[in-house]
Amino acid sequence: MAAQFGRRLRRGATSTAVVAVAVAALAASQAPAATSQDAAGGDPAAAGTDTDPGGGGATGNSPYHTDLPPLTTPDKPGTSVDLPATGTTEAGIPATVLDAYKKAEREVGRTDAACRLPWQLLAAIGKVESGQARGGKVDADGTTFSPILGPVLDGQGFALIKDTDGGAYDGDATHDRAVGPMQFIPSTWEVWGRDGNGDGRKDPNNIYDAALAAGRYLCAGGRDLAVAADLDRAVLSYNHSQEYLRTVRSWFDFYNRGTHEVPDGTGVLPSGTGAGSSPSSTPTPTPTPSPSGSTGTKPKPKPTPTPTPSKPGGATSPTPEPSKPTEPTTPPTTPEPPRTLGGIENAGTPALTATAGEAFAGRVAVKARDTLGAPLAEAKITFTLTGGTDARFAGGARTVTVLTGADGVATAPVLTAGEKTGAFTVTAVAGTPRPRTLTFAAQVTARQADALTRTGDEALTAAPGAAFAPVEVRATYKGEGLAGTAVTATMVTGGATPAENDEGPYFKGADGEVLRTLTGLRTGDDGVLELPAVHADDTEGTYTLRLTTDSGVTLTVELTVAAPPAA
Repeated sequence: MAAQFGRRLRRGATSTAVVAVAVAALAASQAPAATSQDAAGGDPAAAGTDTDPGGGGATGNSPYHTDLPPLTTPDKPGTSVDLPATGTTEAGIPATVLDAYKKAEREVGRTDAACRLPWQLLAAIGKVESGQARGGKVDADGTTFSPILGPVLDGQGFALIKDTDGGAYDGDATHDRAVGPMQFIPSTWEVWGRDGNGDGRKDPNNIYDAALAAGRYLCAGGRDLAVAADLDRAVLSYNHSQEYLRTVRSWFDFYNRGTHEVPDGTGVLPSGTGAGSSPSSTPTPTPTPSPSGSTGTKPKPKPTPTPTPSKPGGATSPTPEPSKPTEPTTPPTTPEPPRTLGGIENAGTPALTATAGEAFAGRVAVKARDTLGAPLAEAKITFTLTGGTDARFAGGARTVTVLTGADGVATAPVLTAGEKTGAFTVTAVAGTPRPRTLTFAAQVTARQADALTRTGDEALTAAPGAAFAPVEVRATYKGEGLAGTAVTATMVTGGATPAENDEGPYFKGADGEVLRTLTGLRTGDDGVLELPAVHADDTEGTYTLRLTTDSGVTLTVELTVAAPPAA
C-alpha cells in the first residue's frame, strides 16, 4: 500500500534541532495570529462564528495542543534551489501525514471543487489535535501504531457524551472519547468516516481516512474555504472555541508560508493542550474498528459537546490564569454529511421516435447519484434540444431545468415533434464546474398513410378494347387526407401469391406501350389520386388492380372486361 502514496521519508531518521528560544518566547506569550474576528472589530458574526444549529463539534470539544508555530519560517518549496528535503522538525510535517493531507485535498477537489479545501488547513488542525499523529508515528499504510484517544467525555470538565459505538472505536462502552489523529468522536465518525487509502476500511486511526473525513466535514453546508468567514465557521464547527480558532489559524498561516516533509516518527509533539493533558495513546480496552468503519449498530442522536474551557491568550498576558471548567451542556446534533453530485445515468428513457406533429410516447429520464452512489435529491438537471429540429418541450421551450426527486430521478416534460423530419439530440447536463452530460438520440418521421380507399363505389366494367371509367383513390392518416403519399398500381393475378398479370386491363406508357405496373404516383394536397386511364384488352374476364402505399397499406379494385349485352 505504501508505494501508491508517493515519495515518503522513512522512520528512524535523526531529528533535527528545534528553534527552542524563539518558540518558547512565542508560546509563553500565547500571541495568536490575526483572525477574521480581529479584522472585524470583535463581532462574532463578522468573524464567522458558527451559528448553524446543526454544527456540533467533530471532536466533542476535547482538549487540544496550544503550542504556536516557530518564529522562523522555512523557505517555500521551490523558492530556493538549495532548499533541503528536510528541515527543522518543528516546522516540518511527517512524510506520510503530509501525503495524506494532500491526497485528501485532491479527492475533495475532485468531488466538491466549490469548497476549495487547502491541505494546509488539514495540516493545521492535525497539528493542533494530535501533533501530526504524534509526530508521524504511523505505519506504511498511515495507521497509528497505537490508537490516539482523547479524555473520557463524562461531563467532568468536558462535554457529557454517552457511548454511541459500544466501545468499538474508543474502548469505552459508557462514554465517548475523541479518536485518531483528527480526533473524531465515534458518533461523528459514524457519519463522516471515509476510506481514504483504499483498503476497504474506515479507520479513524488511519491518517488517510481521518484526513479525508475531516475535509468532508469542513466543507459541509456548501462552505467555500477560500472565504475567510467560511473557513472560520468550518474551524469553529470542528471545535467551538475562539482560542482553538486562533491556534489553528496561526498554524494555517504558518504552513501557507512554507513547510517541508520530515521522516515519519521524527515530528515534534507539542507540549500543551487546552485542558492541560495530551490525548491518551493507550485505550482501555484497545478498540477494534469494524472492517467497514461501522459498529453494526445505529448510532444514537449525538448531543453536541460543551465548548472547550477558555484558555488565556494575547501578547499582554504573560502569566495565564487557570481555566475554569464550564458546565456541560447538550449541544446540537451533528450536521448531515454533504451530498455532492457524483454522476448521472439513464433512468429508463425509451427509444425517442415520433411522427411529425405528434408527442413522443416516452419521456427522457435521468437519475443523479452522489459520490457514494446513493440517489441525490434536488439536483438540477438541464435538458436541451440540439440539432436541426423544430421539436419542443411542453410550452414551446427548447431548454428546461428539472430538480431530481427523492429517488434522484428527474423526468423531462413531454416532448412534441414538429413538422421537420429527421434526427436530433436531447442533452441532459448536471453539475458545475465539471458538468456531467448524457445525450439521447431522437427521430421525427414523416406521417404515413394508414388507409387507402376509393372515392366512388360504382362497378368498374369495360368492353374489350374500351377504357374504364376513371379510378380515384384517397390516402388518409387518422382520417385526414395525406398529401404526397406514394402509390404503386399493379395489375395482378389471383391466387395465394399474386404476381403481375400479363393479360387483361393495362395502362399505356408515353409511347403507347402496354404497362401493367405504374410507380411514382403521388396523392395531391387533399390526399386524392386519380389513376391514369385503364384500358381493357380483348380478353374478357374479371381482373384485380392492386394499389399499395409506401407505408404498406393496400387496396384492391375489381375490373371486369365484358362485351355489352346484345341490343
